[in-house]
Amino acid sequence: MTWLIEEGIAETRALLVDGEQVLAAKVMWPGELAAGARTTGKLTVKFRGTRRGVALLGNGTEALVDHLPPQITEGHSLDLVITRAPIAERGRLKRAQARAAPGNGIPADALSPGPTWPARRTLRRFPAGLWEEVWHSASAASLAFPGGEILVSVTPAMTVIDIDGIGAPRDVALAAVPAIARALAWFDLGGNIGIDFPTLQTREDRRAVDAALDAALAHWPHQRTAMNGFGFVQLVARLEGPSLLHRFATARIGMAARMALRRAELAADEGAGRVLELRVHPALKAKLKAPWLDELARRTGRAVRITADPGLALEAPSAQILSA
Repeated sequence: MTWLIEEGIAETRALLVDGEQVLAAKVMWPGELAAGARTTGKLTVKFRGTRRGVALLGNGTEALVDHLPPQITEGHSLDLVITRAPIAERGRLKRAQARAAPGNGIPADALSPGPTWPARRTLRRFPAGLWEEVWHSASAASLAFPGGEILVSVTPAMTVIDIDGIGAPRDVALAAVPAIARALAWFDLGGNIGIDFPTLQTREDRRAVDAALDAALAHWPHQRTAMNGFGFVQLVARLEGPSLLHRFATARIGMAARMALRRAELAADEGAGRVLELRVHPALKAKLKAPWLDELARRTGRAVRITADPGLALEAPSAQILSA
């Protein structure tokens, strides 16, 4: 198993692959605080009777801080390690979480380069189709399985996985388990996760699904409840940052714009000509930043022309190479 890294325009993509099979995926955007990043912050609030507080970071955002040394008081600067990146939600931004770190003298902008992946290998381009399959599944927030599909929804409280299929409830539930395991890794899910299985009438059927989940998630660190009488299972896993589904829920245009830039780079690899034309939905044209387009021109060695086409879906840009 190897993490493959693709450094795209305005995002870094990572796929954990085994042969030609994608096991997991992650996305990072430039300038984001990642879990494991080291920085400093000024303690603005210390909650009485606890070792917790709020720190103002060098980038102007706030973080909830744990493991505060007893001698630290409000107004002091301290070294921090980010344990969970900030996560955008509808109408609000969840603050980053951090813990006080040993050591001194770390400047506010001395962040780690992001998450580290063992056995990583940076490529100019992923093998054909791998990223597209993950991206479109995350965009639709669904994965198919024989006889049905799972639908995944993010809410401020938890991520909920609903199962829709045809057949006996036990058969549908068991068939959905591999897709659930794949969704957890492909979409980089964590935190509180609820799975709404079809209602199973017998304890034997519920135990069979519990056993299948145990086997499918054996290598994924988590805790979970047994299935209740209504078919509901709750998982709890470490949450380090926004999942792919969080990004689509709160920044769909941004996700689509970055995918459009990737499509343009792929088109440039395949054609000959002096102009790269990228046709996108009008909302994407407004989202494409000048530095991103400059980088696209630099990478492809061509003049870049952006054309708005209201007939295109956000997720379906097109790119071609023109002679002029």
